[in-house]
This record gives sequence, C-alpha cells and structure tokens, in this order.
Amino acid sequence: MLLSELFEPPVLRLRLLHAARGAYDRPIGRLITTDLLEPGNYLNGGELVLTGLVWRRSAADSETFVASVSERGATTILAGAALLDGIPDDLIEACRRHQVTLVEVPTEVAFADVTEYVAAAGSADTGARLSASLVRQRQLLSAMASGRSLDELTARISTEIGHDCRVVTSTGRHVVPGPGPLDEDTLDAITRRFLTADRTPAVADASGTAYSLFPIGSGLGNRLTAWLLVVEGDHTQWSRAHVEAVQELCAIAALDRVRRDEGRLALRPLVADALALVESGGSQAEVATRLRQAGVHSDRPMAVAVAELRDDGPLEIALTILEDVALTVGPAVVATGRDGLLVALLPSSAELPALLRRAFGRISPGLAKARLTVGISGETTADALTGALEEARFAQRAALAGRGRVSVVTSDEVASHVLLLATVPDDVRRTYAHRVLGPVLEHDRRTRADLIATLDKFLAWSGSWSRTAEALHLHVNTVRYRIERIEQLTGRDLSRFEDRVDVFLALKSL
Repeated sequence: MLLSELFEPPVLRLRLLHAARGAYDRPIGRLITTDLLEPGNYLNGGELVLTGLVWRRSAADSETFVASVSERGATTILAGAALLDGIPDDLIEACRRHQVTLVEVPTEVAFADVTEYVAAAGSADTGARLSASLVRQRQLLSAMASGRSLDELTARISTEIGHDCRVVTSTGRHVVPGPGPLDEDTLDAITRRFLTADRTPAVADASGTAYSLFPIGSGLGNRLTAWLLVVEGDHTQWSRAHVEAVQELCAIAALDRVRRDEGRLALRPLVADALALVESGGSQAEVATRLRQAGVHSDRPMAVAVAELRDDGPLEIALTILEDVALTVGPAVVATGRDGLLVALLPSSAELPALLRRAFGRISPGLAKARLTVGISGETTADALTGALEEARFAQRAALAGRGRVSVVTSDEVASHVLLLATVPDDVRRTYAHRVLGPVLEHDRRTRADLIATLDKFLAWSGSWSRTAEALHLHVNTVRYRIERIEQLTGRDLSRFEDRVDVFLALKSL
C-alpha cells in the first residue's frame, strides 16, 4: 500500500500538512497507535504512527517525539486534531526538520476508521502479493529444475525489479557478475558493510551509489563464509513486491549454493589424497595423476599457500574461506596438511600475492579477535611441490609476527629481517626491543614527543633529514633535534651502520 492511497477514501478526510521527499510513492508498513513520548523502541521502520498527541506537554515535546520516530525509520505520523483542537505548529516544524510526513486526522474521524481502512487495504495487498510470490517461486524453481543457471535467474529478477543484481561472497568473489563485475573499491565497501552491519539486509554506499545487501542462506552460521545478493539501489525505498522478489531470488541462490557445495565436498577426499602424496614424497607421476583428478592443471606453474585462522570457530570455516579465495584465481585445491594447517595449490601468476592479500583482507572487519595468517611460496611445478610447501610454511610462520588481523607473507619477503624476527620467541623480541628503545618509549609516553614515529620515518628514508622532514611535515631542524634526543636516550649513534641495525630490529620487534 502506498501513502497516496490513504487520501483516496473521502470518509477519512485526511489532510496532508507536510510531505517528506518521495512520500506519496513510498510503500507504508503496519500502523502503530501510540501516545508515548519516545516510541522509537517499538518501531522497526516504515510504520504509520497514529497518535492523539497525549504526550505533548510543551513545544519541546514535539522535537522529542518526531526525533524518536525518525531515528527508527518510521516515515509518517498521523496526528489526531481532537485533543488540542488542531495540530500545533511546533509539531509541523519538527516534521520538516526530520523529513517525516505529517497527516492530520480530523476531529470528527475516529482512529478506528483509519485503522480499519489500513488493515483492509493491507490484507488485500498481502493476498495479492502472496499470490504473485507463489507464482514467481514456482516459475523460478521450475526454471532451475529445467537447467536454467543462477545467472539467468538473476538477470530475470533484475529486469523485473529494475535494479541490477549480482551474487558475491564475503571475500569479493563474483558468483554471478550480473551486467558486469564490480570494481575492487566497491567490493571493499560492500563486504566491509556486510560483515559489520548490525542486521541485514543492509545498505552500503560506494562512491555515491547505494547497494542493498541481502544474505543468501547463512553459510556455516558465519558471515565470513556467506554469499550475499548485491542489488543496486536502496531497498528501503522499494515496493514490498520488489523486496519479496529479491528475497525469493536469495532462496533460489541458497539452493544453488548447496548444489555447488556438494560438488566441492565430494572433491575433498581426492584433494586430501593428493596432498598426502606430496607430503610423503610420492612419485611424480602419481602426484600428477591425483592432482588432475582433483581438478588441478599439474602441467602448469603453481604456487602453494598455507593458512591458519586462529580463535574463530571450527576449522570448516577457515577451509571454506580458503576454498572461496582459491576459486578467484582459477582451478585450485585446498586441504588440511599434516600439521593441521590449511594448504592450497594455486595457479601461479605475478598478481597472485596481491589478489590473495586483497581477498583475505576483505574479511578482516568480520574477524573480531581472530587472526588469519597466510604464507605463499614462489612459483613451482608439480615435481617440486614438497620444497614449495616448506617455503609456504616458513612464510606462514613469518606472517604470525604481523600485527594485523590478516597477515599475508610471500617467500620473497622471508629472505629479509621478517624471517629472522619470526623465528625469535615473542618474549625475547619484546625484551630486546624494550632494552634498546625503552627510554624512548617512556619519553614519548610522558611528553608525547613522537620520537618513535620520527625514528620510523628516519630509518625508512635511509637517514635522509629532508625526506623525513617532508614526510612528517616538520622543519629539518626539528627532525635533527628529535634524532639527537633518540641517540641520547638509547646511547646509539644513528650515523653508524651497526647501531642503526640494532635500532631498526628493535623497532620492528615492538
């Protein structure tokens, strides 16, 4: 039911006092009758709020009432004129400020008449929607049973509602690209919003474009493994029929996911056998055969990734995430290694590390206190997988030294101080860091002099005064003073290579 339909029956004689933008064509939800001053806790959004203004004791009460209604998403207030012999100007002004539509219910019209009309109209709408929904569900299920792909069904609903639909995963993989894949920045914004939203469906803003995010099933009870339907536009402004069409597509997509998951699960024993052969040093011919059976092109260059997700539920969640990311880079296999870590054999490319960093990084907002660490080997072939696997394990151990929720390290990177520090116990690293930089840290704590930040930039720019000053937006003399103070506190001469190495390693050990 649209708001404009409320003004059709002459018996109600409703009078519009203020119309918010797009009010007439906006669908309305249930009708709530209240005389509470702050009814927001009892609203979910989209309601018609019918009130006799019993709550109003002063002009300030109008602002309190309208703000409470607006914050919860209700867009229309129907105010009875009987109690105050009219609608006070302060209520009209509050509705203008909060862009809430205000309608006057005349003194001679009973609230029961308004309630009965809305209920009757709602029942008629509901019956029509249910009938249309049932027909659409049968058509979608029939189309799916006859072999129509999820891409085709998604395109059909996109045309029906006039909004482009796509199916993506929490790591940004396009299951159904719709009219075309979304760019990387848009995917970042969408997945971040989906993983952090208090409830779904939610609306994400990406470069000024609104996207409605509808969950598809519930994965493993974790948004990290979920699929989501991304629809261009703000669903809170759509008709109920369009929202229901999208929800029906979500139900069909959930069935499609189950089918795909069954195929993936069927491959896991083959993948596990192939990995076991690699780790046990099986013959090259047998390893190649098992890899081909698992769907890997064993005659092409590969890379190995080793991953661990700590403190975030069962291993199955981490396995599903890694399998999803692996699908973004091509034919790949994922299994659990002998040490309990997850192992993926991936097609190699120069872009692989960047692709994995971005995909894994997208789930970072949903990790809470968990940490994901990933190590990636260099390019290898089927006959050298054992060495590549050790490389990846070494890189994963180096990733454990990272500070973020997601840390991805390549084998190239562990040929540096990162590898050295990763092999040193945490307590030893912390003790070393505080012995070298403890006085500087204490000085910063007391004076907020930013000596540590200056030292970090100074070492990053190889001791260049001018570049450090430019990077920190400071005068060169200020940088010189801070470095001299650091030398006094640490007893190190930062012009000497040996002392600079000591301080650099201490800084990286913090």
